Amino acid sequence: MLSTVATVLAGLIGAGITLIGVLAMWQPRNAAGFGIPATPIDDPAVRAWLRVKAGRDITLGLVLFLLMINGDAALLGSFMLVTTVSPIVDGLSVLRSGGTRAAAFGIHFATAAAMVVIGVLLLLA
Repeated sequence: MLSTVATVLAGLIGAGITLIGVLAMWQPRNAAGFGIPATPIDDPAVRAWLRVKAGRDITLGLVLFLLMINGDAALLGSFMLVTTVSPIVDGLSVLRSGGTRAAAFGIHFATAAAMVVIGVLLLLA
């Protein structure tokens, strides 16, 4: 039961991050909620970096689904724990760029915390 709940939660994280990446890839304005203030979204260089982030998000989400299909809870849990680096670095980037603490903690660090909980639950299952 614990494994099933944790796997569903991991799937929600995977779906969310994949959707965020897809939206940011085709509509970079959607990435403005990342938390970095006054992002010059019409600047081609900024759009390029947003697409790099979008590609990373899509990849992480798809790899998560691949691991879910594999059915190995320990491997999925380990992946969840290791990939908490991404939202932590994202949150730190928001803070260091003058973004709001609400965005850093409410979006990025909260996602990292959820991923740690899910990863631990999967390892315990």
